Amino acid sequence: MKAVAVFPAHREVKLIEQEEPVITQSHHVKLHLLEVGICGTDKEICSFAYGTPPAGADFLVIGHEALGEVMEVGDAVTRFVPGDLVVPTVRRPCTHELCRSCRAGHQDFCETEDFTERGIKGAHGYLAEFVVDEDQYMNPVPQHLREIAVLVEPLTIAEKAEYQLYTLMQRRPPWIDPALSERTQGRGHTALVLGAGPVGLLGAMALQAREFETFVYSRGQMPNPQSEVAQAIGATYFSSQVVSPSQLVAHIGPIDLVYEAVGHSQFMFEVLRVLGPNGIYVLTGIPGWQTLIEADLATLFREMVLKNQVMLGTVNAGPHDFRAAVADLEIFNQRWPDAVRALLAERTPIEQATDRILGRPVGIKNVISFQH
Repeated sequence: MKAVAVFPAHREVKLIEQEEPVITQSHHVKLHLLEVGICGTDKEICSFAYGTPPAGADFLVIGHEALGEVMEVGDAVTRFVPGDLVVPTVRRPCTHELCRSCRAGHQDFCETEDFTERGIKGAHGYLAEFVVDEDQYMNPVPQHLREIAVLVEPLTIAEKAEYQLYTLMQRRPPWIDPALSERTQGRGHTALVLGAGPVGLLGAMALQAREFETFVYSRGQMPNPQSEVAQAIGATYFSSQVVSPSQLVAHIGPIDLVYEAVGHSQFMFEVLRVLGPNGIYVLTGIPGWQTLIEADLATLFREMVLKNQVMLGTVNAGPHDFRAAVADLEIFNQRWPDAVRALLAERTPIEQATDRILGRPVGIKNVISFQH
């Protein structure tokens, strides 16, 4: 079978041939991969910024934003049957007994950093024609979401942030009226999304669905595909080439929430400086190691204390977030079907995957398809 792998020692990225895997344990499922999304993490692994092969291997099969079809199940598997669609969880727990999070099934909060991540750290990923995996890490997806289900994993980033966000919002009673449903808890509040890539635009959709007044702030000038998606869901788009960070408040008023999905240190810092009183700043992007900025940290920390602000970093996702992502994708599909599909660029066959990963992106979200 075909797969795409990186060879860190030789600094190579290439299409390889592997033996097709077989089920060897009763709790295993065998997947035929349908689609795998390509994100910035994959590109950084292919530039050898990071990425760790499994123990004893000299290569790492990449790919973690996967949609697969169940082909076969082990004798102990009862949740799935052949033909079911699933999206796998990326992170797997560490083995340390003292790690409370992993032992509780929340490996996205692993306390030892000794976890593995499929296609990223210590375990092969899903950019292969077939994979055998453990059934407990599979998340079911309805058949009618087949066309857009590859967006589930990147959407879990926003879902995890949101799950923590509403707990933080409880610290300020006016934020939440207990009489309001979960779907309207953002009503009357302003959210600024930094970055108009897939993670940013999916985050904007989630915030719009929660009744936040949502603004998307990115570099590209209008019109562009990203701004068209933002406008289609009812958000307002600003280009940083037209509106500087210092001008944001004049355009949109006090900023209650920033959802950062860009990973650019200078940009992140400049927007932090205009976060409103009692505001919450959610970080999801990971800046490059070589990114250095000058910052007046004393003034920044003083302002954060005096304004009751919160900064939250979040990475990866747990079982709750995958369930929430599937549910939200259903909502997005009903409210903004054309906008959701506009996120997805043309599908690329695996034979051309290395060119697509190493080359310039096409459209908003690049997808490798095994049924091209």
